[in-house]
Amino acid sequence: QVQLVESGGGLVQAGGSLRLSCAASGNIGSISVWGWYRQAPGKQRELVATITSGGSTNYADSVKGRFAISRDDAKNTVYLQMDSLKPEDTRVYYCTAQRLGAHFWGQGTQVTVSS
Repeated sequence: QVQLVESGGGLVQAGGSLRLSCAASGNIGSISVWGWYRQAPGKQRELVATITSGGSTNYADSVKGRFAISRDDAKNTVYLQMDSLKPEDTRVYYCTAQRLGAHFWGQGTQVTVSS
């Protein structure tokens, strides 16, 4: 099992920044992909960004140029730096890890962007 704990969410004004963190523990060897997803009430969860074990990154078009995913292997932590935030970025953000075909999810952290 892999345990993921997100932190760093909160309330920010439009144009501001937040950095989300995802601390991993448990059987974290062989994790191939780390990612961030987000979900609005009543909507499907959507991809925000991913980073592979080799360091390749992928972003949703809606966040390209504004968000950056990174990884600190020494701390077993994945980050999502969010700049130039917009009210439409208001979502619950979830960290995810893929390991040997299994997906693991954190509990989510709320990000609210006021206009």
